[in-house]
Amino acid sequence: MTHAGSADSDLSGVTRRSFLGTAAAVTGVAAVVTALKPLLEADFDPGDLGSVEQFLQKHYKEMTPLEMEEALARIRRQVRERFDIEPNLRDARSLVGVEFVYALNLSRCIGCRRCVHACVAENNQSRNPEIQYIRVLEIPKGTIDIERSDHHYDHETVPDPDHFYMPVQCHQCADPPCVKVCPVEATWQEDDGITVVDYDWCIGCRYCQAACPYWARRFNFAEPEIPKDQINPDMAYLSNRPRPKGVMEKCTYCLHRTREGRMPACLEVCPVGARKFGDVLDPDSEVTQILRKKRIYVLKEEASTLPRFFYYFDERRPQIREGDAATEGAAS
Repeated sequence: MTHAGSADSDLSGVTRRSFLGTAAAVTGVAAVVTALKPLLEADFDPGDLGSVEQFLQKHYKEMTPLEMEEALARIRRQVRERFDIEPNLRDARSLVGVEFVYALNLSRCIGCRRCVHACVAENNQSRNPEIQYIRVLEIPKGTIDIERSDHHYDHETVPDPDHFYMPVQCHQCADPPCVKVCPVEATWQEDDGITVVDYDWCIGCRYCQAACPYWARRFNFAEPEIPKDQINPDMAYLSNRPRPKGVMEKCTYCLHRTREGRMPACLEVCPVGARKFGDVLDPDSEVTQILRKKRIYVLKEEASTLPRFFYYFDERRPQIREGDAATEGAAS
């Protein structure tokens, strides 16, 4: 690691998060100037071009179209070098006049965890250690107390007749506490309601993880590992492009899909139709009708985060098709 007070230090491999992490450890204007001095004097190794470009990159909101294309070109190069594939990488921008909402039917969910594993595959999450955005809670019937839940359940078949199941992921809050605590504005809420993370801007302080009441943030303690034959080449800058060690990540409602008219991967694999997704500003959308007509439950409503992820109930539990109840692996 380069030390802030060492003007002749080698900056090879320095990232914004390691550099700013060091600078944050000192106080005062003079100290910050000293921290910046190595950047002005260093001779960068051409092999670290990607690191230099990433370090000097502007905030996402300030980048011109040309600067964004240069960033995308850098990421494409890194993906090709690492995975030997050509990614379909783009900047999937927020939609205007749309507010995405998720609704999940607790009467239908059978706890099979197919949504968990589809999410991992779609969003290029690390396999070792495996990072999962969705946590499925098994809760005893007769209570909604999540303190009595278990997300490590491991049955030969599901659902267990004495329990119901509650998948929990990013709730895309309208008043997100994670955004408020980020010291460098690496996470923010976009116009369509999706809270995003710029992995190139994140310094890995984990304040957002501590602030989230829904356990939705994941931190890369180690370099993420994804087998080359499992990489999803359909990528967007703010969603499922490969992440480095030392940054936060989270569910983005599969924005590389949903902003282009498709459904989230977790919804598509649900065998019982428990998941619904759409634009709540559209009065005729399925999610709007659900919020109007169904019994709605808001997890941790007392946190006043105004989530865009709702749970609802049917009057009766549906019949489960044969073969749908097989457990597909326990969550990590």
